[in-house]
Amino acid sequence: MDETSTIDEEEMMNDKDIEEFHNIGRAIKFHDKYKYIIGKQITDHESGTRVYDIDNSRLPSVTTILGATKNTEFLKKWKAKVGEEQAERIKNLSSKRGTAMHKFLESHIQGVGYDDVTSIGQEAKPMAQKIIEVGLTPVEEIYGSEIMLHYPGLYAGSTDLVCLHNDMETIVDFKQANRPKKEEWIEDYFLQIAAYALAHDYTHKSTIRQGVIMVCTPDLYYQEFKIQDSVLKQWKHKWLKRLDMYHELKFDEKEQANVKMKEEDFNEPKTT
Repeated sequence: MDETSTIDEEEMMNDKDIEEFHNIGRAIKFHDKYKYIIGKQITDHESGTRVYDIDNSRLPSVTTILGATKNTEFLKKWKAKVGEEQAERIKNLSSKRGTAMHKFLESHIQGVGYDDVTSIGQEAKPMAQKIIEVGLTPVEEIYGSEIMLHYPGLYAGSTDLVCLHNDMETIVDFKQANRPKKEEWIEDYFLQIAAYALAHDYTHKSTIRQGVIMVCTPDLYYQEFKIQDSVLKQWKHKWLKRLDMYHELKFDEKEQANVKMKEEDFNEPKTT
C-alpha cells in the first residue's frame, strides 16, 4: 500500500491552507475603497512643532497634541536615573531604529525591494520580519499605508496602516521598543489609534472597529495590543479630553502673550 494513503484526511492541507502557505511573505493586496488626500507635513517656525498643511489650513499633529498634554514625571525620573546624555543617546538610537523598521515594513507592504546595510538597518530588519510573519498574517486587505488622516479644523497625523484585519476595518500602528511593554505604559499609543480612527470615520464615512498596536524589541520579542468596538469608543472619548486640554493650553499661551504685548504697549519708554 502507498504510504501516503495512510495519512489522515484531517491532517492533509486543504486548498485554503495551501493558498495561505504560498502567500507567506508576499505583499498583501490593496483595495482602493477609500480615497486618501495628500497633506504636507511641516515644522511651524513660530512654535517649533509639527503641523500639517491641508487645503491652506495648518493643523497640529496628533503626536504634538499628545506631547503637549502628557504627564512628564516618569520621563523626568528616568532621565535623572540614567543621566541626560545617556537618555538622549537611547532616545536617538530608538528613533533611528524605529524609522528603519518602518521603512522595511512600508516596503514590504508596497511590494517593493528594499534593504538597509547599516548596523541600525540590520538590527531593524529582523524586527520588521517578525511583525510581517506574526502581526500581518491576519491582514486580508490594505486600504492605505503611511497615509495622512485629518479631522477638519482640529488635527492631523500619519498612520502606518489602514486595513481589513480578521474581517474588521482596522488602524494599525507599528512600534519598536527597547523592552516589553505593559498596557499601563502605552496609554498614548491607544490615544493615537483612537485619534486616527475618529478622523477616518468622520472624513471617509467608515466604521473602524479595531486598533492594533504591533510592537517588537531588538531581541525579537513580539507583542500585540488590541482595542475593539466599545473599548475603542472609550479611548476616543479620552482622546477628545486630551484635545480639549491642548486647546486650553494654547488659549492660555495666547492670552499670556496678549497680556505681555499690552503691557509693553502701555509702558512708557525709558529716558536717558
